[in-house]
Amino acid sequence: MFTGLIQATGKIAGVEKKGSETRFNVLPGFSMSDVRFGESIAVNGVCLTVEDYTPQAFSAYASQKTLSVSNLGNLYIGSQVNLERALALGDRLGGHLVSGHIDCLARVENIEPAGESRIYTLSFPEEFGSQIIDKGSVALDGISLTVTGCTRSSLQVNIIPATWKETTISGWKKGAPVNMETDMIGKYVQKMLEPLISTRDPAGTKSRIDSEFLRRHGF
Repeated sequence: MFTGLIQATGKIAGVEKKGSETRFNVLPGFSMSDVRFGESIAVNGVCLTVEDYTPQAFSAYASQKTLSVSNLGNLYIGSQVNLERALALGDRLGGHLVSGHIDCLARVENIEPAGESRIYTLSFPEEFGSQIIDKGSVALDGISLTVTGCTRSSLQVNIIPATWKETTISGWKKGAPVNMETDMIGKYVQKMLEPLISTRDPAGTKSRIDSEFLRRHGF
């Protein structure tokens, strides 16, 4: 589990491709003194397992499935990545709960200045629109951000100078693919409500949910 607060950026030092799978060697911008085999580190928001490490670097494997839903397949030697080690119990939860399991790729559509900040507009597959809400949380390339506006297939985030400076956002250009993970709590709420949301009248034209329906089901 992660928080979406990037601890450091790192650099890809090695890319070993084997068929549809890849093993990455990463030079992190934080100390490796207490890293352990098997621990989780989020790389651009993707939860990867440390397979090996030295005082300077660690290696991690990405499966075909991971590469298919994230932008890790676009990384090359020298690429900058956002890094976050797993949340320890008792730490401050400064961002929001992030699993490191990417839902889809978003695409940078527009960047415009707003005082000292920058407003980024990104598009994403419409099927994830119900999981994005105004003033809600989203993780983009592993960065916990607040949605400042949204439609069924797009969102806006306001990037403050500190976030722009300390993460890979400074390298985002129009058209860039970005890993997106929607809010975990929102997913569970949606799943719980699916039986109600999908309830239709016999003709299948509209929902049968009304005040009487909700009373019968304890709401």
